[in-house]
Amino acid sequence: MDESDSRSAIKQLASDLLVQHGYRGMRYAEIAAQLGITRANIHYHFGSKSALVDEVLADYVAATLGSLREVWADEGTSLAGKLSQMMVLSRQRYDRFNARGEPVRPWSLISRLRQDQELLSPTGRGLLAKFSTELHDVFAGALSRASAAGEIRSDVEAATTLLVAIADSAAPITIAEGGFSGLEAAYGALARLTLR
Repeated sequence: MDESDSRSAIKQLASDLLVQHGYRGMRYAEIAAQLGITRANIHYHFGSKSALVDEVLADYVAATLGSLREVWADEGTSLAGKLSQMMVLSRQRYDRFNARGEPVRPWSLISRLRQDQELLSPTGRGLLAKFSTELHDVFAGALSRASAAGEIRSDVEAATTLLVAIADSAAPITIAEGGFSGLEAAYGALARLTLR
């Protein structure tokens, strides 16, 4: 495996382990064992655990915001359609970590690392804050356009606040409700409150 492939494999496995076990449970020894490399190789590429987590989180935040911007900037899709696409994106991530019929497990890196925020570097905490701020901006812009088009009947800021709360807490909602249907119910309730 060349250097670029090695870095990518380390980051992907670290991301999965962070989702499954949190900051404390992601260990270089497990990454090395699963990838058949040495811990020294991981240190060579990333140095500290904190630097690896920062890079993994930065990639995840960028990819997630990119996917959300693509959905919410599409002027050819109705607000109801955008909410459906949100559930599709969430379902894809949920299904990666949850087998049907099994107890619900964590599936969002952002939600999982919010639980370990005190262990993160200032960069990591800043990335989590950036995610929430940009999530709000993406939704506020889309809901303002939907309001101007007559698609929603409620206050744009109130609808934005509810949408951010649901999207930012999607994984904990599925865990608390015992499955993905809890998240579907939350988005459904938001649609009933806001859509004309």
